[in-house]
Amino acid sequence: MVNKQLLAESLVVFCIVLSIHTIVWDRFSWCALALGVQAFYVQHKWDRLLQSGGAVFQYRSSANSGLLPASMIIPLMGIVMRERCKVSGNVYFERYGVVVSATGMALAYFLSIIALGITKPVPKNTCIVSGAAGSAILYTMKNSLAVSEVIEVLEVLLIFVYLSMIVLYLLPRCFTPGEALIVLGGLSFALNQLIKRSLNSIGGKGDPADYLLLVTLVALVLLGIIFSALFFFMDSTTWTSSLFFYMMTAVLGLGIFVPWLQYLIKRHPLFWLVEFLVQSSTRLYLLGYWVMLVMAACAVVLYQNSKRTPDLKKLQASTMTRKYFHFLAVATYIPGIIYDTQLLFVASVACVAVFVLLEFVRYFRIRPLGQTLRNLLTLFLDERDSGPLILTHIYLLLGMSLPVWLFPRLCASSLSSPSTLLPYCGVLAVGVGDTIASVFGSIMGEIKWPGTKKTFEGTMMSIFAQIIAVALILIFDANVNMNSGYGWLLGSIALVSLLEAFTTQIDNLLLPLYLHILLMI
Repeated sequence: MVNKQLLAESLVVFCIVLSIHTIVWDRFSWCALALGVQAFYVQHKWDRLLQSGGAVFQYRSSANSGLLPASMIIPLMGIVMRERCKVSGNVYFERYGVVVSATGMALAYFLSIIALGITKPVPKNTCIVSGAAGSAILYTMKNSLAVSEVIEVLEVLLIFVYLSMIVLYLLPRCFTPGEALIVLGGLSFALNQLIKRSLNSIGGKGDPADYLLLVTLVALVLLGIIFSALFFFMDSTTWTSSLFFYMMTAVLGLGIFVPWLQYLIKRHPLFWLVEFLVQSSTRLYLLGYWVMLVMAACAVVLYQNSKRTPDLKKLQASTMTRKYFHFLAVATYIPGIIYDTQLLFVASVACVAVFVLLEFVRYFRIRPLGQTLRNLLTLFLDERDSGPLILTHIYLLLGMSLPVWLFPRLCASSLSSPSTLLPYCGVLAVGVGDTIASVFGSIMGEIKWPGTKKTFEGTMMSIFAQIIAVALILIFDANVNMNSGYGWLLGSIALVSLLEAFTTQIDNLLLPLYLHILLMI
């Protein structure tokens, strides 16, 4: 039986890919198209494996594999990065864009090969398509990459393989194959970059905020793996285990990760952070404003839980209630982008660290907050939180932060028209578009898209709301310049809104990345 929703999602993804290649067409364009075609075929094999329980690990069951939309993100990101840095004359990052694109293709192709290898009987036609795509990718890499760049691709692939085996075993039902590709692929890039920069002793030459991001991401992954291994043999709910958790976090943080960051930035991180925060009064005002928003978010959580009664233990928060946090995220990020993007960069990294550490406390039931967090956050669960971790709020924060983290600062001189909106991709796609589509779709939606619960009215309101948001950004942010490219901006917003309507993947993660790719080109 034909899955209309899956076909519509694939059609939107191919429209995005072809739109990119109408502007940028080179040898990697053929590879990206070949990769997309083979991913389209292989994702049906992944879906059958998920339905039959034949996959090696346990994946999130409420969605399809998501292989096609996930497979295109990293290769397209590399292609547009290469083109943008080529225009600005930054040769180093132009070559790094080639490496990113090639690595993304290698990771996606590896995930496809796994599905074909465990599918019985062997799908001959799909194997032929995958073989042709793999040959094209290998031939292009052979003629495009230097030996050192090939080694870097293999390094990231090796990290991805080991990280996938560990994380997918420890966290069953938390990811689809596509979501695992995006999240673990990004973490593999971060770990590889951190190792390279540490070994090459180039610390102190880059932006300390970039090193803070890399060290924080790697530290959170290592802490999660270490505590999962330790609490496999220990009862994590006792006071002794809780004290051990806090002590180990402090020892690893102060004894390994802080000195690691100090080695990279050539300054003590605490002194650098204090100096960074007090550079201007604007930063102090923003910090005070953000503290007020945090208090408002906590008040919403406590108020919603106060309405629960013993007879309504399974009461779930409404769509409107969950979208309160999207509005708070928009109120947080827009002033930060307008007045101080660097402060927003550092603050978002710190928030991700706090969110993940609190999730560790909740998951392991660390006293005294573990059980309290479990009770408070249960109200806000949805069907995507089917695994042991609650990730939707972390995905929301990542979706808003990734465009800020990925903003090509060293190639910013070549940005013009829609590209100047890059830091706002999370605000537009998730904070405005996804929120308005969900709220208005549930309130006034009547015409449903084929094969999905999403509505035509919600999608149209999402597009309209994002256009209004862009108009307001043009008024209040002098750094955004839109002398041309209105048609491309409208088309990009429309395509991403359609993807939101048809995808079953985590839209908080997927939509900002696709909008970022479309606007960067």
